[in-house]
Formats: sequence, C-alpha cells, structure tokens
Amino acid sequence: MWDYTDKVKDHYMNPRNVGEINDADAVGEVGNIVCGDALKLSLKIDKKDERILDAKFQTFGCGSAIASSSALTEMIRGKTLSEAEQITNQDIADYLGGLPQEKMHCSVMGREALEAAIARYRGKEVVREEEEGKLVCQCFGVTDKKIEKVIRENNLTTVEQVTNYTKAGGGCGACIPKIEDILKEIRGKKEGEPAEKKAAPRKGLTNIQKMQLIQETIVKSIRPQLQRDGGDIELIDIDGPRVLIALRGMCANCVAAEATIKGQIEARLREFVDENIIVEEVK
Repeated sequence: MWDYTDKVKDHYMNPRNVGEINDADAVGEVGNIVCGDALKLSLKIDKKDERILDAKFQTFGCGSAIASSSALTEMIRGKTLSEAEQITNQDIADYLGGLPQEKMHCSVMGREALEAAIARYRGKEVVREEEEGKLVCQCFGVTDKKIEKVIRENNLTTVEQVTNYTKAGGGCGACIPKIEDILKEIRGKKEGEPAEKKAAPRKGLTNIQKMQLIQETIVKSIRPQLQRDGGDIELIDIDGPRVLIALRGMCANCVAAEATIKGQIEARLREFVDENIIVEEVK
C-alpha cells in the first residue's frame, strides 16, 4: 500500500470539480491512456483580468492522479493566470499534505496540463510530449526533454527519483542507462560515485488496521461506483492476503465481472491497503 494522507484520500474518494466546461476558454490535455495516465483540464477565464473563474478535470489514472487533479482545480480557481503559472508540482503535493515519492508523477501531470491550458489560451503552440525531444522510455513514452526538465525543476539526483516523477525506467528498465547519462550530464555525476541510499521501507499495517482500511475503501470508494451502475459489493471474509467478496445487483451476473474484480476492486485495494491483496469472488 502507499502511505496516503487523509487529504489525498479525501480528494480521491470525493474529488472536486470533476467534468468538463463545455464553453471552456482554455483546455490542456496531457498523458496517454495507453501509458496509464491521462488528464484533461478545462478552464473558464475572465478575459478582463485573466482570472480563472472555473476549472474542471477529467482523468484516467490511479488514486493519486485523481487526487492531484482535484487539488489542482481547487488551487487555481480564483487565481490569475500569472499566479497559477507559479504553481509547481511540489505545490500540488504539498497542498495534499504530501504524496508518496512513487506517485509524484501524478503531480507533474497536473502541472503539465495547467501549462498546456495556459499556453493554448495565449495562442502559443503546444508541442505534444512525445514530439518534443528524443524518446527515452518506450514503455511510458517519456522523452529526454521531459526528463531533463523534471530533473532540473525538482533537483533530482537518482534514477529512482526520475522514475517516481516521470515513470521512465519503471517498465522493462531498458532505458535506465540513458536516464543515468542524462543525470550525469545535468548533475555532473562522476563515474563510480555511490548511489544515494533508498528511503526506509514503509511501516506495515496491523491486522486490525488492514481490515478497517479494506472495509473503508470498499464503503467509500468501490461501492459507490458499483451502485451507480446498479451493482453492489459485499465483503465476505479476509484471510491473509485474500479478500473474499460477493458481487450483488447488476454486477452479480455481469459478463465483465472478472474485469471489475481485478481491474477495479483488487487494483484499488492494492493501492490503498496492501500491494499483495488478492480479491476472490464467492458465489
């Protein structure tokens, strides 16, 4: 599981400003669903003083992506474009009380969407991420220009940090030598210099904490989405890493039940509770 703050959980389970502004004055789109994360940010702007009157988002991604996008819209509403331009991805993370280092790429995506929206409003050409620079990470479509920019803006020094902030290197790993070369070029890192120590592993949950968090995630996050489609879920039992559930309502006989269990229920419990959780259906 990731160590999420209460504010991250709140913005994930109760996201603000979800949707699209039909007559938006500016729209910023970043990411790629194929690569796992995508965000569309739309803005309504007072043309007199360039103040953001409204901001809405649509995102495809993990809980941190949803929370970061929700936080961003709250942060920029009421601000002028000049003020909004000063917001960094670290500001987004700080607003949420912090993000796990492994999820910082979600805050980067929010800042990039804001930059793209403002650039389009001002009539500037927005170059698609995959068209800017040379492709370094084939798995997630990350270019050398993006890696260089994120390294400089966040003072990154290790490949692990670059992966956390961009996802580059988090797939097959073939691009890691290229990332190391970029780091050496920017930071002047010498050959043979020891890598920085990794952060200490996160403290595990007690059995009671784990059970409570599973129940909370089902009640507040998973069940409401299933109920919107006429379905429901019942927690039957917890046996070590196995979470036994029963699908109810429309979900009980749905042909996509297995996809719902693995792609939605299991994925969310792994993200918010324990990465080793296995969800099984009891019929």
